[in-house]
Amino acid sequence: MGKIFTHKTLRQCTSAAILFLLVQLADRAFAQKASWIWYPGDYEVWLSNKMQNRRTERGAFFPPFWKLDSHYVLIDFHKDFVLPEDEDANIYVEGQYNVKLDGKTISGYPKKLHIPAGKHRINLKVYNQGSVPAVYIESPHLVSDTSWRVTYEDKEWIDASGKTSDISATVYFPAGSWNFNDPNTPPSAFHLPVEEHKAASIEKKPHSIFVDFGKETFGYIKLHGLKGKGTVTLYYGESKDEAMSTQSCELLDKIEVDQNGGDYTLSGSRAFRYVNIQIDDNVSVDDVSMLYEYSPVKQRGNFRCSDDEINKIYDVAAYTLHLNTREFFIDGIKRDRWVWSGDAYQSYLMNYYLFFDEPTVTHTLLALRGKDPISSHINTIMDYTFYWFLGIYDYYQYTGDKSFITEYYPKMQSMMDFCLNRRDKDGLMEGQVGDWVFIDWADGLSKKGEVSFEQLLLCRSLETMSLCAKLKGDAAGAEKYGKLATDLKSKIFSYYWNDQKHAFVHSRIDGQPTDNVTRYTNMFSIFFNYLNDNQKQDVKKYVLLNNQVPKITTPYMRFYELEALCALGEQPYVLKEMKDYWGGMLKLGATSFWEEYNPSKTGAEHYAMYGRPFGKSLCHAWGASPIYLLGKYYLGVKPTSPGYQNYVIEPNLGGLKWMEGTVPTPKGDIKVYCNTKQMRISADNGTGVLKFKSKAKPACKEGTVTAKGNHTYELQIEAGKKYTISYSVI
Repeated sequence: MGKIFTHKTLRQCTSAAILFLLVQLADRAFAQKASWIWYPGDYEVWLSNKMQNRRTERGAFFPPFWKLDSHYVLIDFHKDFVLPEDEDANIYVEGQYNVKLDGKTISGYPKKLHIPAGKHRINLKVYNQGSVPAVYIESPHLVSDTSWRVTYEDKEWIDASGKTSDISATVYFPAGSWNFNDPNTPPSAFHLPVEEHKAASIEKKPHSIFVDFGKETFGYIKLHGLKGKGTVTLYYGESKDEAMSTQSCELLDKIEVDQNGGDYTLSGSRAFRYVNIQIDDNVSVDDVSMLYEYSPVKQRGNFRCSDDEINKIYDVAAYTLHLNTREFFIDGIKRDRWVWSGDAYQSYLMNYYLFFDEPTVTHTLLALRGKDPISSHINTIMDYTFYWFLGIYDYYQYTGDKSFITEYYPKMQSMMDFCLNRRDKDGLMEGQVGDWVFIDWADGLSKKGEVSFEQLLLCRSLETMSLCAKLKGDAAGAEKYGKLATDLKSKIFSYYWNDQKHAFVHSRIDGQPTDNVTRYTNMFSIFFNYLNDNQKQDVKKYVLLNNQVPKITTPYMRFYELEALCALGEQPYVLKEMKDYWGGMLKLGATSFWEEYNPSKTGAEHYAMYGRPFGKSLCHAWGASPIYLLGKYYLGVKPTSPGYQNYVIEPNLGGLKWMEGTVPTPKGDIKVYCNTKQMRISADNGTGVLKFKSKAKPACKEGTVTAKGNHTYELQIEAGKKYTISYSVI
């Protein structure tokens, strides 16, 4: 047993004993491996800028249309530490730098620093305009990690008397880091891995090669045995029609050849299934392959059931999400290849049921947030700013990562301040000059006035801020945001709920509510749990199951519509909708799910969007929502306290004969098998509650089933145990 050191005991210790204690503490502190470190959030901003400016359209550079921030170019890194003996520390830096040990500047650009035993402070000041200032330090007891402190402000020389001021006057933050643990591979050199894939079929004709890779894919085309002098033009297509349309395909590359043979890999990554290669007379190509580029996330979640079509839908949805999981969660691999907050928000949710990859979530959140000062909504879209807050709320619920919340709470505050300062005289959000009120791609959807959907998203965002304030220990902030949310919710019901229509109306114009009813506010209010039971049933009957209310045609908003119906217990209906909608794309030959699907269209009409014959993305992240629906509302697994410390399992076959699957959590998996007579449940961590209905009294040898009335039962699930429950499905 170690001794407990009180303040009195420490005062009585000799300086040598204190140093010994500090060394022991240092040994614990430096147990972490060395990693490249930088100013928190800056690497995500820099990398997202680099990634989002790779988009091209028919060979032309196509940058994002919103403001891009930049990293801080001059950063001070410092660390207080104690060494038990003399050590030599290796130093690696991205940028120009100086090094100070105990306030004394070391001459030159040292690659190795001799440090005597004892207590020290090391400082590195790094300048880098082109990429993020970053350092990597390694010795037996001194390593660069997130225990280091960084700042972009230098207040070391502000004392008017000329004396050096206390470095504690500078605002320092914990260093940012990722999994860059190789000193010889700096952060700026990061790239996703690739592997070579062969084509499914190659059709050669004089002066042309038509290549089919068998399914939607992403990467770099590789030409083998390329020789001659002339031009090679590549026309890419997510569909065969697009690749054959040399005048209208969205992506093309043109290369000038002057070589006597060998392989040639194109420098730009592209999305495609088909490639139409046109070759000049004096040029020849022996073969074509590709370098498939991918994110090395691991699939932890899975789902299988008695319906083969649903199994296929799940597999294609998983592939779609993986293709759009890159350095960040992007919208589509052909276009736009950008980080859109609304698209990313859905990817976060699907990720929690497929990969449970936390870094891709946090990197995307930080890239979207950018830097202060704030001059516009995220992606210029009002609703996308609110999805950013919702993403933080869900991130905490699924992961329990309090440290991320507390570290970036100031960024949340300034983002919310921006929103609150744009409210009108009634305290509501209305589009201002430069704002894009998006909601959805839908013909005739009004964006005028105070749209109820925007107020609903703001209300949830304020609730998020109140939660984050509590985690940060900001009691005044928690109270302020909580009151704002309560007041706004009251206004939403007062201004927009229409008893005659049994629903929220779409908007207010000039202070008067319109008669227009749309699905958006109504369906979100269900899974936000803002409605009472009677109101939920009204919304289901008069909105969600009412064909007179304009239908939704994008997978983007079908995601939420079907979630609302699942939350209302309509799994059999949703299962049919999944088979009709996503199954409809599969029947048309889809190998990944699309940005939009309208079953009334025929032939090449399916590929058109934005006034362009092939403008539609045929691999869009928001098309992969069955992953989330099947995991949360059929397997029925969801956290009830942060990080799955507590969770609920409410299986719902929805017309299936049987289903089984795995839902990943921060500390293991939850496994569910269910048929009409038996359930098998196991979990690696946390405490859960299985909730289900049964016609007959259920039985379980491994636990006690408790009756809750009305044929409803519950069973406590403990970590590490396997449960088999016999029951009779209702």
